[in-house]
Amino acid sequence: MSGKNIIYAQSGGVTSVINCSAYGVLKTALGSGEFEKVFVSLYGVTGLLKEEIIDLTQEDPSELEKISRLPGGFFGSCRKKLRTDEDFELFFKILDAHDIGYFFYNGGNDSMLTAKTVKEKAKEMGYDLKVVGIPKTIDNDLMETDFCPGYPTTARFNAITFMESTLDVSAMHRDSTKVFIMETMGRHAGWIVASTSLFLPNRDVQIILFPEVPFDRERFLEEVEKKVEKFGYCVVAVSEGIRWKETGDFVSKSDVKDEFGHEQLGKVGIKISNMVENELKLKTHVAILDYVQRSARHSSTKVDVDVATSAGSKAVKLALEGIDGVMVNVVRKNDEPYLWELGYVDLEKVGGSDKERKLPKEYMTEDGFNITEDFVRYALPFVKDLDVSSINPPCIPKIEFKFVKKKVVQQ
Repeated sequence: MSGKNIIYAQSGGVTSVINCSAYGVLKTALGSGEFEKVFVSLYGVTGLLKEEIIDLTQEDPSELEKISRLPGGFFGSCRKKLRTDEDFELFFKILDAHDIGYFFYNGGNDSMLTAKTVKEKAKEMGYDLKVVGIPKTIDNDLMETDFCPGYPTTARFNAITFMESTLDVSAMHRDSTKVFIMETMGRHAGWIVASTSLFLPNRDVQIILFPEVPFDRERFLEEVEKKVEKFGYCVVAVSEGIRWKETGDFVSKSDVKDEFGHEQLGKVGIKISNMVENELKLKTHVAILDYVQRSARHSSTKVDVDVATSAGSKAVKLALEGIDGVMVNVVRKNDEPYLWELGYVDLEKVGGSDKERKLPKEYMTEDGFNITEDFVRYALPFVKDLDVSSINPPCIPKIEFKFVKKKVVQQ
């Protein structure tokens, strides 16, 4: 036995499979017999700073398994940045009070930056803390990993939704909608919006607006006109993060920012729709998927579920081997069938918004309006196969949150 307790926390925008990673951590930690207590911090580091910690050491394993079948973050997530010396002093004081020697943080770019900073501060303060990051983000923009858990499911959901909507417009365009517009998430990277094309029988009717390609209003409207003239209709997938060619500003610019300084985006689909209706006088319909695309557990792929669960388990095994200051990553071994293994990479290489992985140029057509076969070969192997456990509605676990007694923060 290590003599130290562990704590797990979720962070950032949730996914359909982040709870699979939580289950992987908990099952492996509890089954190892190496830890006296297995703790979870509610609502990420936000809850940890409030000493909102639950003890799952004695929890029924069959109830814990049900967590993996739920979307969202079962233990609550956060968008919290540890900023001040006071934050870190309180953070480590709480860890010390509960004899915590292992910290597992499940999130994306900003969360890996937090994990990296926590590890650095632990060294500075002489606190013995093993830190391992577990990847998660539907944006698929973490470096040094073949894909990010959560992305395959979002990609599959968006691909099916867009394909089905395209068939609807194809049937109705003679007397009704001429242009259908679907807005996806993706602030700086076009992985999500690219996925909308994967299942289309004819990609020629589609226009994709990638965040990597500066938005040229006139060029876009000309392309819409061409497609409507040729096919009778046009379908558009637009990323929330597209920017004006002239200024570099987000088309859906907002004054609201989160803890990490990111502008809140959204409703760019409506702006594109208004543009088409006002300039081209064509009837449009708009779908803004928003949270729906990251909560689609019923559409989870087998690879996504398996990798997410295994990543949580791998994190615990790495820490027990004395390997920390790292993030678990996915290594592709084969395309068809998709084969993978898990490794690890230094947090230094993945933490922070300056290390976002953008959609490569070779995955976009020369005109910047669609995907290439290279992207299909990359994404389709881990997107196409449904996880059979996702078919039935999930059962809500009967887990009693047993809060530990607060030792640092006043009750």
